[in-house]
Amino acid sequence: MLDLPLPFPDAQGHAATRLRVAQATDLDRLVELETLAFTSDRISRRSFRALLQSQSAELIVAEDPSAGDGAPLQGYAALLFRAGTALARLYSIAVAPDAVGRGIGRRLLKAAESDAFDRDRIALRLEVREDNAAAIGLYRSEGYRPIGRYLDYYADHMPALRFEKTLRGTRPVESGVPYYEQTTDFTCGSCCLMMALARDVPGFVLDPVMEIRLWREATTIFMMSGPGGCEPYGLAVAAHEAGLAAEIHVSTPGDLFLEGVRSAEKQKVMGLAQEDFRRRAEAYGIPVAIRPFTLDELRAALAEGKTAIVLISGYHMFGKKVPHWVLAHADDGRHIVIHDPWVADERGESIADAASLPIPYATFDRIARFGKVGLRSAVFLAKRTDS
Repeated sequence: MLDLPLPFPDAQGHAATRLRVAQATDLDRLVELETLAFTSDRISRRSFRALLQSQSAELIVAEDPSAGDGAPLQGYAALLFRAGTALARLYSIAVAPDAVGRGIGRRLLKAAESDAFDRDRIALRLEVREDNAAAIGLYRSEGYRPIGRYLDYYADHMPALRFEKTLRGTRPVESGVPYYEQTTDFTCGSCCLMMALARDVPGFVLDPVMEIRLWREATTIFMMSGPGGCEPYGLAVAAHEAGLAAEIHVSTPGDLFLEGVRSAEKQKVMGLAQEDFRRRAEAYGIPVAIRPFTLDELRAALAEGKTAIVLISGYHMFGKKVPHWVLAHADDGRHIVIHDPWVADERGESIADAASLPIPYATFDRIARFGKVGLRSAVFLAKRTDS
């Protein structure tokens, strides 16, 4: 579809429009178009430059091929592709005021879908102002379905509506697990636990106070060099005490996450905290499997309606070599569907980039491990049947 102009002028006599992938030389024209198309919430020059250079983004531009180099652009569509996932997001789409009404926005949208499909993405998501009736009408007419609403999303406090279109296969599985974004750099584990609790424990409330409380209850905390993170035994104990049935899977016995800790004192404190979690897990009768969980075991658990807090390497998701917890909550037959509590705001991400992410089986199996030893761990969670 890209780099091909319409063969004839449109019904109003306007010149043909060509769509192509944006180049670095389009930067000035993209900024000019953004200024004309929007009065607020504009993408900055710096952000456009980052999008043009990013391997996880694509900019498609619309132009009049007869206008010559340097002529104003007629429109653009910006796509984001989160690494390791089968999801794409339409970050922004714009049409020049003098080109509105010529179908350019619809062509850009279809080109974005085609690009996402070619990259083996199964769905395309987007956000739109709640008062933008024309854009909402376009998305609905192209088969997009509403999947959520953000309050106070834009600079003028206007809410945003979230839409999604399935590009291949059937609709993603609906597990009923709500999404919650972590509010700190270190509470991914407790946020995953919160999301599981919100579905399976009546009356549970998602809020930052509970986020910190569960983190405190599940972490190998050591404050001298910053807050610590959650570990599997602590998460399982916290889950049990909050009303869920838990099952621990860990590939290595004994203390975890100590290989990068240089301070002997810190290692000692973390080891004692983990020993306390292990003793409490044993006292509660929480099952423990000292071996790597398999993809088949995870899929079987999801098929039974369970969720799983799974350890992954943050490097594969957001480029940082840190342990990171995500919540696996569904399986669509090709992908493990996760909620990732981390939203990379600095890269222009929103919740649409982190909630219900479809991860191809092979990719998930590869990233579900951490460190030089390839630590593999998960906490399977289910509704309690003894209460």
